[in-house]
Amino acid sequence: MNKKALVIIPTYNESENVVRMIGRVMALEEAIEILFVDDGSPDGTADLIREQAALWPGRIHLIEREGKLGLGTAYVRGFRYALDHGYEYICEMDADFSHSPEDLPRLIEEVRSGRADLAIGSRYANGISIVNWPLSRLILSYSANLYARMVTGMTVKDTTAGFKCIHRKVIEALDLNSIRSNGYAFQIEIHFRAWVAGFRLREVSIIFHERQEGRSKMSKAIMREAVWRVWALKWRQIFRRL
Repeated sequence: MNKKALVIIPTYNESENVVRMIGRVMALEEAIEILFVDDGSPDGTADLIREQAALWPGRIHLIEREGKLGLGTAYVRGFRYALDHGYEYICEMDADFSHSPEDLPRLIEEVRSGRADLAIGSRYANGISIVNWPLSRLILSYSANLYARMVTGMTVKDTTAGFKCIHRKVIEALDLNSIRSNGYAFQIEIHFRAWVAGFRLREVSIIFHERQEGRSKMSKAIMREAVWRVWALKWRQIFRRL
């Protein structure tokens, strides 16, 4: 078994961020590798990743997809890659520095030590730890997480968190073929399925920063998906019990 950690980073037009991101992650420890899943970025993101991969042999990996296929499918593709290549610790992280790469070792250690099967980098585990968000977006995010907790019954405070470390046994236990969420609802679905399956979820407080470069991928369609998807997850759980 490969004891190294693989950090999956979906990208679409992140040329302003990927080189710096690679430099900061590579500076952490040799046991961390990166897999970028790029959705045909027209700004040359994939070209920059390939250049960096030549500088860090065996530590930078790239999957290129044709067209913008979505966050959820990008992570599922990354999960399959991680399982196929024997990684034990599998992480999710955004490319825009809203998640600090220096927090990765803390998340990995929670899983490596056995304290958690899924460690979540949480914005709400210790009050509200968000920098440079407008009040309207903060209210929307906090309300969405409260709504998801009320519907699903999960105790996780940051259900939509996209920064985490997952032990491979969690992903092996999930039916990746049945995952339907493709926006931020994907994160709720992963947390919910792991929670229902009895795995240990642990939130680790982080400071979340608004992106400085590039454009946010948030849209009304993504928000609508999250609203109805939590009910689909809850009803599926109820039907399975019956």
